[in-house]
Amino acid sequence: MLTVASTASLRVYVSEWENGRRPISARYAKILRALLGITDDELMGRAETSAAPATADGYDELMGRIDAARSVSLTMVKTFMDQTELFRTIDRQMGAANLVDQMGAHLTTLEDALTFAVLPESRRPVARALAGAATLAAWQALDVGAVERAWRHYELGKRAAQEADEPMYLAHATAEQAYVLCDAGRAPMAVQLIRDAQRLGGKAMSPRLKAWLYAAEAEICARAGMADECRQALENAMRCLPPGEEARDPDMLSIFLNEAHLTRWRGNALALIGDDEAVGSLYAALDTADPTFIRASAGLRCDLAQAHVARGEYDQADEHLRHARLLASRTGSVRQRRRVEQLTQRL
Repeated sequence: MLTVASTASLRVYVSEWENGRRPISARYAKILRALLGITDDELMGRAETSAAPATADGYDELMGRIDAARSVSLTMVKTFMDQTELFRTIDRQMGAANLVDQMGAHLTTLEDALTFAVLPESRRPVARALAGAATLAAWQALDVGAVERAWRHYELGKRAAQEADEPMYLAHATAEQAYVLCDAGRAPMAVQLIRDAQRLGGKAMSPRLKAWLYAAEAEICARAGMADECRQALENAMRCLPPGEEARDPDMLSIFLNEAHLTRWRGNALALIGDDEAVGSLYAALDTADPTFIRASAGLRCDLAQAHVARGEYDQADEHLRHARLLASRTGSVRQRRRVEQLTQRL
């Protein structure tokens, strides 16, 4: 158990931290970073360090960086993508709160590599790697409550996807960005953006990504109160989903979707519109849930609580919220904790 000062003492500490009269200890820095979803530099108020002094005209340094960017081979790009995959796995199993600094450094490295790459054959692979990393970093920022950073990362991911000429990456980043609008209470605008994402993907999209986009549309339509459109999007998702237990999209490594995942997503959307079928879908999803998807498990418990609340079954809802609260605390998910508290207030 983590021991902290009393509420009265914490009020004094916060005042002194804000006024620079007390340094933030390592123990409290760890707590504050997880709560606020910020880096050590942001917490401590450290400004970005300036670049090393340039030579007389600056060309030597510039040419050095361009030459270094030319040496970024396909092997190095694979290393970048492997690093993104590692962060994706850690995020899925342990949450995003402890990855803020690592993801920031990873994006900076990729942005520098792209900035100083000159020719298209050098730029496109790096841009593709940056598109995937920026979209992952954006979802992690949204999860820890850093919404402006999430929005900026999505914009970076979209620009990188356009540079790489990767419609699937562009569609995915645009679709996830719609969740920022949805969480901000702009669900109708989010519906427009998710449908624009489908247009951007066009014919280049894999069947699994199409199904993912339709499932995301169903959820956002549900949050916008568009019940008929929600059900239609769910039907479209099921129609597009490839058969079999395989969940990973080989063309889009950030996409995990099979029948079990879609069953959970269907239950989520139906719970949001108060459909009685939601409970059956959600319990079916609970029976087949991948235990390594910790944050998704918290969301599933919230979905079950929401479905039971809609049926007036408050004891069952409370049980699932207890599970959800523990899982959200385990991953440090501000987004899931917020949802748990909103549902708790309805009991």
